[in-house]
Amino acid sequence: MIHVIAVITAKPGKREEILGHFRANVPAVKAEKGCIEYGATVDAEGMGSFQTKFGPDTFIVVEKWESTDALKAHAAAPHMAAYGAKTKELIASRVIHVLSPT
Repeated sequence: MIHVIAVITAKPGKREEILGHFRANVPAVKAEKGCIEYGATVDAEGMGSFQTKFGPDTFIVVEKWESTDALKAHAAAPHMAAYGAKTKELIASRVIHVLSPT
């Protein structure tokens, strides 16, 4: 299994617009062969001082894939290219971490 943590920071005030495009793309991603989990998350509220928040312009995509081949196919999927084109000008930064279980 492959885990992916993608940290997406929107240009100021654009997070909800990106999330709208993200949510519209989720059904296509979840239908992909090898997709186990795929969803967006934001900072939880009320966690106290031990939490380090990402902030109001950032969201995290948590993904699990059956294999590296499934993840590579996801990255090359036409619906991902379309999502990228729609959101390119809205994103300030994107950092993707691909992880293997120990």
